[in-house]
Amino acid sequence: MPQSLIDHIVITAPTLETGTEFVREKLGVEPQNGGEHPAMGTHNMLLRLGEALYLEVIAVNPDSPAPGRPRWFGLDHWDCRTGSALSAWVVRVSDIQTTASAASESLGEIRPMRRADLNWLITIPADGVLPLNGVAPALIEWRTNELPAARLRDLGLSLLKLELFHPEPARVERLLATLELEGSFSVGKDERPHLRALIDTPLGVREL
Repeated sequence: MPQSLIDHIVITAPTLETGTEFVREKLGVEPQNGGEHPAMGTHNMLLRLGEALYLEVIAVNPDSPAPGRPRWFGLDHWDCRTGSALSAWVVRVSDIQTTASAASESLGEIRPMRRADLNWLITIPADGVLPLNGVAPALIEWRTNELPAARLRDLGLSLLKLELFHPEPARVERLLATLELEGSFSVGKDERPHLRALIDTPLGVREL
């Protein structure tokens, strides 16, 4: 099966403004404008975390029509409308159909998406919420010659480690094994499913 790598981590926010302020307070830097996702009624801000890895701040776009289906990353749920948080992550693959079929958990329907000149395929669950209470990743297959991270300003940040916590850690580990995920991550047990990212910044190591 093709290699799988962490592509980006996702901050969901009530608005782009509050999400941007959250990142500014936590990491000491300002993300840059991304764009709009008309099919999902969302828009984003982006921050480079490496040559092929980035952070996305995403929120409902008040100027975009409702998509007629649940938005991705659980953005229609109450907790996403009341505070900004690291609540999702996305794994880059070269063959999304093969990888999704091999996954030990159902990761959702594979759908084509676009933002400006970027095109990709991504898994989206029917209810918009990622499996395993949000701890499972979405899969993405980019249909572009240049990855988005390469287009972003380099502010000297990098993802050191992504930590995944779930009451059934063995189930998470089994999923990541079937995805053949490579990178710096760990899985731990906690009754409250959540994610934690350790990020190296010019101000030292910061946590999301």
